[in-house]
Amino acid sequence: MNNYQYLNKVNFPSDIKKLSVEELKILSREVRKEMIDAVSVTGGHLGAGLGVVELTIGLHYIFDTPNDKLIWDVGHQTYPHKILTGRKDKIRTIRQANGLSGFTKRTESEYDPFGAAHSSTSISSALGIAVANKLSNKSNEVIAVIGDGAISAGMAYEAMNNAGTSKTKMIVILNDNDMSISKPVGAMRSYLAKLLTGKLYFSLREKIRLIISAFSKKFSVKAAKAEHFLTSAVTGGTLFNSLGFYYVGPIDGNDLEALIPVLKNAKESKYEGPIMIHIKTKKGKGYSFAEAAVDKYHGVSKFNVKTGIQEKSKVNIPSYTKVFANTLVKHAEKDSKIVGITAAMPSGTGMDIFGEKFPKRMFDVGIAEQHAVTFAAGLATEGFKPFTAIYSTFLQRAYDQVVHDVAIQKLPVRFAIDRAGLVGADGPTHAGSFDITYLSTLPNFIVMAASNEAELVRMINTSVDINNNTTGACDQYEDYTNLYADVTEGQSYTIDVDLGDCSPNSYPSGAKIYIDWNIDGDFNDPGEDVGIIPYGVASSASIPITIPFSGAYGATRMRVVSSFLNNIPISSIGPCDVGVMANPIYIQPWFGATEDYSIVISAANITATYIWSNGLTTDSISGLSAGNYTVDITDGNG
Repeated sequence: MNNYQYLNKVNFPSDIKKLSVEELKILSREVRKEMIDAVSVTGGHLGAGLGVVELTIGLHYIFDTPNDKLIWDVGHQTYPHKILTGRKDKIRTIRQANGLSGFTKRTESEYDPFGAAHSSTSISSALGIAVANKLSNKSNEVIAVIGDGAISAGMAYEAMNNAGTSKTKMIVILNDNDMSISKPVGAMRSYLAKLLTGKLYFSLREKIRLIISAFSKKFSVKAAKAEHFLTSAVTGGTLFNSLGFYYVGPIDGNDLEALIPVLKNAKESKYEGPIMIHIKTKKGKGYSFAEAAVDKYHGVSKFNVKTGIQEKSKVNIPSYTKVFANTLVKHAEKDSKIVGITAAMPSGTGMDIFGEKFPKRMFDVGIAEQHAVTFAAGLATEGFKPFTAIYSTFLQRAYDQVVHDVAIQKLPVRFAIDRAGLVGADGPTHAGSFDITYLSTLPNFIVMAASNEAELVRMINTSVDINNNTTGACDQYEDYTNLYADVTEGQSYTIDVDLGDCSPNSYPSGAKIYIDWNIDGDFNDPGEDVGIIPYGVASSASIPITIPFSGAYGATRMRVVSSFLNNIPISSIGPCDVGVMANPIYIQPWFGATEDYSIVISAANITATYIWSNGLTTDSISGLSAGNYTVDITDGNG
C-alpha cells in the first residue's frame, strides 16, 4: 500500500472519528486513490465505489458501526467501506480465489450485517432489522443505502409502502448518481436539507401538529396537507412523502461539509418513522477516465492507472453473448415480430447490440425482472416473438411470473439466459447453478443448453420458429476450452484431426473436413471447405490449411462427411463421375447436396439399390444394361 498521510492510520471506523472534517477530505482522496490502484490490479466494480467515498466516510464518522447497522444496495459499491472496516490490507484480493467478496458478505465482516449482491433488498432488510430492534428494546440506528437504479425495482416500493406505516425509525440514503430522479443540487438545497433535519424544525413541526390537533378534524386535515405541500415544494419529495417517509434533499453527497450535518441530524432525530435522505453523487468521481467514460467504469478488467486503458482478452473470439445478439439481429431483419427485452443489463446480455439496430423494438425495463417476464408474456399474446435476455440468477427473482404468466399459459416467450453455469469472480450469488433445474420442472417449457457457439446459433434459429411453447437457451459463459486458437488471415496452419470412434480402423477416401470459421452455424462461407483425408490413413491426420478471411475465430469444430459406405471407395468425391467398378458400388452424396450424380455401368443385368439416409426407405432398379445413368438426389441426404 502507498504511504498515505491518514489512511495508513485508519483501520476501523473508530479511527475515522478522531479526524477533523478537513482531514476527512484528505482521507477521501487517499481512499479513492487506494481503490483505483487496487482495482487496476484485480479488476472489478469501480465507478460506483468512487462515487460514494465521502458518503462512506460520513456514515462511519457519524454512526456507531457495527452496532448501528449499515446496509448497502447493491454491494458492489462497498470497496471504500471494506477499506475502512478492517479489510484494507486484503483489498487487492477482492474477487480473487480465497479473497474478499466483491459484495457485502455476512461471514466476511461484522460490518456487513446483510449480504447484498442482487439489488433492491436494502429497505426490506433494514426495516426487518429496525423492527427487531424495536421489539428487543434496542436503540441502534439502521441505515440503508440504495441507488437510484435499485430503487426502481418493485421490491423497493413494497418495502417503502410497509415502512411508511410502521412507525419505526430507519434511515434510507437514496444515492442518486445518474440524474435520473432530480436536477443537480445547489447551495440553497444543501442549506434547506440541513435546516429541515435540524432539531428546531422537527420540534416546531411536532408542536404545530399538536396545536392543530386541538382544532376540528377538517381544519387538521387541511393544515397537514398545507405542510406536506410546503415541504414537498421545497424539496421535491412528493412521492416519498406520500409513502410515509420524511424526505430531505437532494444534497451534494460528495461534499462532506454538506453531508455530515444532515447525517448527524438524522441520527439524533426522535422522529418515529422512516427518514429519506436524497443525495447526489458523481459516479467515477476522482478518476478522469472513469468520469469521461459512458459507463463511468462501472465494471472493469485490469487497467493501466496512468492511461485508463483496460486489458483486452487475449483470445480473439466472440462471447456467447455477442453470438446471441448478432444472430438475433439477423432474424429480426427478416421478422418484424421479434422484440428484445432486458432488465437493466443491455450490455451484459447483448441487447445493446440489438437495440442499436432496432431501437423501437428493444425494451430495457430497468431492475424489474418480474415486470420483464409478464411484459414479454403480454407481447406474446399478440403474436410477437419476445426474446427476454436476463442473467440466470436474476431470472430467479421472477420465478412466479415464469410459472404463472408464461408456462401455465403456454405462451411462446423466449428466454436467453446469460451467465448460466459458474461465473468465477462474482461468486455464488451470480452463479447460474439452478436454471436448468428450475426451468425443466415446468410444463410447456423447452430448455436448451449450448455446448458451443454454433449450437447456440441453431438454438436461436429453432426458438424463432417455435410459437406454441416457451424456450430457454442457457449460455455457458465464456468457456472456449479446446474450441479455439488465435488465427491470422492468410496465414498457413496445420490442424490435427482426430476422428475418434468415427473410424475404428481407418478413414476411407474422400472424408471431407469443414470448419465453421466465423461461427455462424453453417459451413457455406468461402474457405470453410477445408480438405480431404486421403484413403487409408488412420483416424488421426494432419491437414494443412490457410485462414480464408477476416472474421475467422479459429474454431476447431468440424463437420466430417464421407463419400462412401461400407469402406468401399469411389473414384472421386461428389458430385462426381464414378469410374467403372466391380459390382456392387455404393455412393453417399454430401449432406445437403442437390446436384445429380453420374454413374457409368459397363456390365449388363445390374441391379441398383437406393438406401436413403433414414436407413429404412429402399428403392431398387433391376436389369440395367451398360451405359450412362443419372442418380437423382431428391432429398439432399442420400
